[in-house]
Amino acid sequence: MFFQPDIKLTTDPSWKVDPFEAKDNKGGNFTEESSFATLFPKYREKYLREVWSAVTRALDAHGISCTLDLVHGSMSVRTTRKTYDPYIILKARDLIKLLARGVSVTQAVKILDDTVACDIIKIGSLVRNKEKFVKRRQRIIGPDGSTLKAIELLTQCYVLVQGNTVSVMGPYKSLKEVRRIVLDCMKNIHPIYRIKELMIRRELAKDPKLATESWDRFLPQFRKRHLKTSEKTLKKNEALAQKTEARKAAGLEPLPAKPAKKVYTPFPPAQLPRKVDLQLESGEYFLKANEKQTRDSERKKQKQAEATAKRQEERAEAFVAPTEKAAPTIEEKRRKKRKAMEEEMDGEEQPSPEKTKKKKKKRAEDS
Repeated sequence: MFFQPDIKLTTDPSWKVDPFEAKDNKGGNFTEESSFATLFPKYREKYLREVWSAVTRALDAHGISCTLDLVHGSMSVRTTRKTYDPYIILKARDLIKLLARGVSVTQAVKILDDTVACDIIKIGSLVRNKEKFVKRRQRIIGPDGSTLKAIELLTQCYVLVQGNTVSVMGPYKSLKEVRRIVLDCMKNIHPIYRIKELMIRRELAKDPKLATESWDRFLPQFRKRHLKTSEKTLKKNEALAQKTEARKAAGLEPLPAKPAKKVYTPFPPAQLPRKVDLQLESGEYFLKANEKQTRDSERKKQKQAEATAKRQEERAEAFVAPTEKAAPTIEEKRRKKRKAMEEEMDGEEQPSPEKTKKKKKKRAEDS
């Protein structure tokens, strides 16, 4: 729930406008009936039903009748024979517009006062990208509603951000300031710049010596600086160098280098042969329709046969038994044992050449 200031217009007492009363209407009753109607969203139906009696009482005091049509989802106001203020019908129209846009009834009925005006700013079509629109709309509200509260305090207005519109109630001069802040925010200019300017203006207004002087030298000048192409490249190269150094310090591999640019040649590449040229080279161009059909069907069958054979091979792989080593026989075990014993004995003493020959002869006989 956002801050709702009491809207009061502080002006010179000599400029005070007295409220319009029944005795001020010298022309008597109106000759024609004026009426206005507005639609409201479905989610507002429950609230409007609850507070409609309060709306009716507020408008009856000014001789305006109001109707709530729940079937068509609309509200309408019209003048009656008791209406004496010719401008009150426009105030009643603003009242039902504010109610439709989510303003509470206690705040909306203040629009019937002559010193209070309203403005409904449409922001839905100002930004195409949905994500950007949501971010910029949230920027008007600020963290915990702080930006919105600052705008309300400086402009003495009530501001409500709802859906694709911003409803504002307050003095006429302040409505222009709020509209400027909202539209600039949707153009990616942060509201803090305008808030700072308003704060400076409020302080300058307190000094009577500056009443006849220009305030331009005191106001901040915010200019959007566009970088040149060379500056952008330099900034990009610096960021890349920092990233490379950080990776090197962390012991990571350096970033892969960009592929080298192709050498520019003014001559276009060689023209590729047409489909007809390829058919002439292969002799397919001179085949008859039935021969082409036979050839295509043969190619199709060959491809199908290759695909079938490949699938069968893949399926057959699951049934191929893995290679297993056969268990050694008794003879092989004996030979292995004998060989190990001989190697041990060879290690203990070097045999004579005659003994070696005899062992070799014996092994040959055994085998």
